[in-house]
Amino acid sequence: MSVPAKVAAVMVDCNDVDVMVAFWGEVLDLEVKARYPDYVFMSRVSDQGPALAFQQVPEPRLGKNRLHLDLTSDDPESLAAHVIKLGGSRVEEHEMDGGISWTVLADPEGNVFCVTRSH
Repeated sequence: MSVPAKVAAVMVDCNDVDVMVAFWGEVLDLEVKARYPDYVFMSRVSDQGPALAFQQVPEPRLGKNRLHLDLTSDDPESLAAHVIKLGGSRVEEHEMDGGISWTVLADPEGNVFCVTRSH
């Protein structure tokens, strides 16, 4: 019989833990729960969801990240503007048939994530 696993944290490799913790803490309204020399664990991204965590690594990110966060907001354009003010950037816009659209943004280290309107 297999034992089901649960996602405890989404770990993000980064070059500057403090920059990433400040950025994502502000974007997602998270707080630091535990800090170790090369790791920071933040609060859960939702009541039952995983924590967001950061691991300091020496090498830069190469290429597109293979896992990303999808964020929703009642006002995605205001959220995008807030992200840019915090040091993030706008990467591209997408729109599909049926009125589905999203904005691809990047955090200060270039990790991409998407923002769409809450449904």
